[in-house]
Amino acid sequence: MSTSNPPWVVCKFGGTSVSSRARWDTIADVVRTHRAEERRPFLVCSALQGVSDQLEALCRQLGADGHSDPRSTLATIRDRHRALAQELGVDADPVLADALERLEQWTDEIRDSDGPSPRQQAAVLASGELLSTRLGVAYLSTQGLPVQWLDAREFLRASDDPHVPPRRQYLQATCTSHSDPVLEAHLADAPDTVYLTQGFIASNALGETVLLGRGGSDTSAAHFAAKLGAEQLDIWTDVPGLFTANPREVPSARLLRRLGYDEAQELATMGGRVLHPRCLDPVRRHQIPLHVRSTEHPSLEGTGIADEGPDVGPQVKAISAKTDITAVSMDTLGMWQEVGFLADVFQIFKHHGLSVDLVATSEANVTVTLDPTANALDPDVLDRLLHDLNRYCDAELIGPCAIVSLVGHRIRSLLNELGPAFEVFDEQKVHLVTQAASDLNMSFVVDEAQADRLVRELHAQFFGGRAPDAVFGPRWEELVAINEDESEAPAVWWRDRRDELLQLADEQSPRYVYDAATLLERSQEVRTLDPIDRAFYAIKANPHPDVLRVLERQGLGFECVSPGELNRVFEVLPDLDPGRVLFQPNFAAPHEYADAFERSVHVTVDNVQPLARHPKVFAGEDLFVRVDPGQGHGHHKKVRTAGAQSKFGVVPDDLKQFRNAADQAGATVVGLHAHVGSGITDESTWANLVDLLATLASDFPEANTLNVGGGLGVSGRSGAQSLNLATLGDLLKDAADRHPQYSLWMEPGRYLVAEAGVLLARVTQTKTKESVRYVGLDTGMNSLLRPALYGAHHEIVNLSRLDDAPSLTADVVGPICETGDVLGHDRRLPPTEPGDTLLVATTGAYGASMRNEYNLRPPAPETMLAAEPA
Repeated sequence: MSTSNPPWVVCKFGGTSVSSRARWDTIADVVRTHRAEERRPFLVCSALQGVSDQLEALCRQLGADGHSDPRSTLATIRDRHRALAQELGVDADPVLADALERLEQWTDEIRDSDGPSPRQQAAVLASGELLSTRLGVAYLSTQGLPVQWLDAREFLRASDDPHVPPRRQYLQATCTSHSDPVLEAHLADAPDTVYLTQGFIASNALGETVLLGRGGSDTSAAHFAAKLGAEQLDIWTDVPGLFTANPREVPSARLLRRLGYDEAQELATMGGRVLHPRCLDPVRRHQIPLHVRSTEHPSLEGTGIADEGPDVGPQVKAISAKTDITAVSMDTLGMWQEVGFLADVFQIFKHHGLSVDLVATSEANVTVTLDPTANALDPDVLDRLLHDLNRYCDAELIGPCAIVSLVGHRIRSLLNELGPAFEVFDEQKVHLVTQAASDLNMSFVVDEAQADRLVRELHAQFFGGRAPDAVFGPRWEELVAINEDESEAPAVWWRDRRDELLQLADEQSPRYVYDAATLLERSQEVRTLDPIDRAFYAIKANPHPDVLRVLERQGLGFECVSPGELNRVFEVLPDLDPGRVLFQPNFAAPHEYADAFERSVHVTVDNVQPLARHPKVFAGEDLFVRVDPGQGHGHHKKVRTAGAQSKFGVVPDDLKQFRNAADQAGATVVGLHAHVGSGITDESTWANLVDLLATLASDFPEANTLNVGGGLGVSGRSGAQSLNLATLGDLLKDAADRHPQYSLWMEPGRYLVAEAGVLLARVTQTKTKESVRYVGLDTGMNSLLRPALYGAHHEIVNLSRLDDAPSLTADVVGPICETGDVLGHDRRLPPTEPGDTLLVATTGAYGASMRNEYNLRPPAPETMLAAEPA
């Protein structure tokens, strides 16, 4: 490089961009390119993908009043970084030892206190960035680059505001971004050096670690760009720019090639997710161009953000959605012409440390929204808020809600053109409507369950027929199609047995088909979990008799949640040992428990009331208690089975009452059980449950078994990695070694059967309405309810034309008389005609078991294929 003073370019790399050898190689290439072009790169890096979530889980465990052991989570974090060090060819011990030791010291300090204070929580969460950047410096150095580690806390100072609550001071701090001669002088001594520092973290006036809020690495990079007077700020992430909608939800979303700072700010604020809202202000004030790029597709153009975007007149640029919103409605006639009413109620929000987002007022009502990314919306805070507000008005909470926004330029000028778009809200309850004075957005607060559909329909209204131009680039599906075309098709059983499946579809369509070989493979994988003493298949996933027979021969037991499921198990397997069966209902009638005890199966109770009201049913019986750990996990809120919003389980504080009721009934608690959700991919979840249940079991002297439930995640895309069973096994072994006095049970369901099943359906008609193409099938939500019920994703392929390249995008729909009868939105298919057979993958679980005869249309029947093709 030249010895003159080349311009700085600040490059921020997010969690997905620093989590693998391939991504670090991309980072090295980016550094080399900038150096070759006489620019001086300054790197800002996030924690590894998912590590901040694990550190937050660690803090929750440390604050759980002794009910949870954090060691398994610490082990997961340590092993994750050691595995990446090995992948990078870096010696982990000298690189990671100091940061890991400090993390353990903070953990010990918190355990000796009353739970994590905001100061302690900030220190723990900062560990992710400190660990990842140490690894990054070590690896880039091996690539021949002159890299030096820099502690961001020495140069990013949080603003001091005594009126801000401590939690916000430590966990959502703000910084100034003036030019910084001290930083420039510090870096001037080594003009050829590439500096690598942390995002997300800063320090306060006392030198303590503070955080800039989740997603704050973008903001860190913007502050450094401003301090250095950088020529450019590049944000490298997992998507190639900003889009007209979330491309993972709306594959037809178009790349936004250029935006102004104000539009980008509005899009980030209203749920755009790619950029943190606070990162725009520093670069706008210092007129630094910002470029959003993808480390996965570094050759793609990305999105450029500068002072002025292209002058294209009034235009909607994007549809965005923010979920998990809480609305607060305040009614009173007393506010009419009342001086100071709003000042009084907003002072209450300030007193509770709550930041108001949207506001709408009328003569007798004020409604506001609270964004969880800016507020700690725990139930106690909200209860206290309502208590204080009710002194002035009738206040109520509305939620969960979502904010759906039209973002663009001069929105008011388009009001006469928005009529057709508003029709999508026709049947939906809209709690609040706002139109920004800046004329950059119009927002609607709706029930959260409606958000995804509204975004898709609004996007189709505004962008369905739009051609690429200076602002709007290619569709997401077009950008990723090149990468997909170059990759090999995943090795899944239904590709190998395509001819057999097409013959079955010709004989009868629709039809579910199950592959016995895949069932055997998945059951054998579960049996490799050596720490699990007994595995019970959750038959609600798929109670088909042949499925039960295959799994019984593999030594699995069965978990049932209803008398009907118990009957099915013993009808299919009349000689089955009752000790291999669990009965775990919820809100069951007394006779259901009595019948289960009569059958001599294991019984789990998840409420005190049955024991207290019907003690004779439980007299002399052994039973399990289902514990609610307080927080659910999983791919959708409707499958998270713990926490106050879930009906399942006994909270730890009520276990003493449960034990007393069991004692009075003459029952013996021999085990504890917890199941926190479905579709879980964090391998530490079950080891954490072992630690929690073991701690709680100390109050039940006869307890000898811990059942950690199921929920092992399965990808909705065939052939994709679902869960690392080896890592899960290692973590469970560590947990079992910590609690050797207990037998460990598990109850997998979907993991065993999902990938073994497909749904075959015949194309009946195709249709195009304006820009939306439909492919209609001979079955729909009557056979497969999951997409309509909770937006589940299932891969859909044209089995008749499996080798043809995708060339169209369509919604795949069924014949049921409901708008929600959609099996898949925006699916890439080859030219598809009536008579073709489509295959819906990963439907072996919760497919046929949830089927129905709505519209009196018979659902798909089921067929089991032998382990070997005929």
